[in-house]
Amino acid sequence: MFTSHDGLCSIGELAEHAGVTVKTVRFYSDRGLLPEASRSAGGHRRYGPGALDRLRLIRSLRTLDLPVPEVHRILDEEDEAGSVLEDAVAGQLRELGSQLKALRWREAGLRLVQDCPPGERADRLRLIGAVTAPPSTDPLVRFWRGWLPPRMPARSTAAVLEVAVPQPPGDPDPAQVLAFARLYAFVTRPCTGAEQCQPEAHRATGARGSGVLYAGLAEAYELAGGQLRRDRGPYAGEALDSFVAAYASAYGTRDTPDFRRLLAGQLAADPRIDRYWELVAEVITPPGGRPEPTPGSAHDWLLAALDAETAAAAA
Repeated sequence: MFTSHDGLCSIGELAEHAGVTVKTVRFYSDRGLLPEASRSAGGHRRYGPGALDRLRLIRSLRTLDLPVPEVHRILDEEDEAGSVLEDAVAGQLRELGSQLKALRWREAGLRLVQDCPPGERADRLRLIGAVTAPPSTDPLVRFWRGWLPPRMPARSTAAVLEVAVPQPPGDPDPAQVLAFARLYAFVTRPCTGAEQCQPEAHRATGARGSGVLYAGLAEAYELAGGQLRRDRGPYAGEALDSFVAAYASAYGTRDTPDFRRLLAGQLAADPRIDRYWELVAEVITPPGGRPEPTPGSAHDWLLAALDAETAAAAA
């Protein structure tokens, strides 16, 4: 390729063969990516035959937006299995995915503002302006850590968070962006006045019983969710028995008609977060899709079944 008597080429010749500028070759050389074979008597850089292939590889790696330190590792470390390159590409793919998700959320947010009536724009701008793109679920996690019983076992807390904290869709429509923004506003509002931030029914279980309670509730919600998918109204059955058993086990008592009556009254008096679950359903439901049952809708179904049963027993 090179015609000089020593098989080396100047920086200008190398740049010409590679189709880049001399400034580019100098940049990579100064950062140690493209070693020089020698210097001429006048101090000019000279490059060996392998420099052209190495320069082309550097350009290919840089077109993937790999940072210079990563390119240096890929070129210079012994990496016969390609693990360094594989890790670097995987990292870039993750970063690109995050960037694309952010752009999709921004686009949906702009459409949300563009398509709403002029009188609502200020409110919607305020809502979506408080949420990062892509949105973080950290405020939702903090909300649930305050809502759940104190000193609840870490494993039980993690199980609840997995179900209760929705993951923002990667390609949302404007309605989902609005729902998530409203959800963010809901969980970050102050807990003021006479409003309780935690149900008495949950606090009464204590640290030991809280894990038992939420494990039982998860099973009951799953059973109730199956009935909701079938469009069945609330009724006494396996799901309700599992629901009551969760509380009875956590309280260390027996499931009796009197306990069910007391439980119905206590749950009716406890603070509710129905709005949270309504917004969760809007966030996770794709456009035109049928809303999936949430723990909130399952809880409402079970409580209605309990109320109906205790009312019938009292009559």
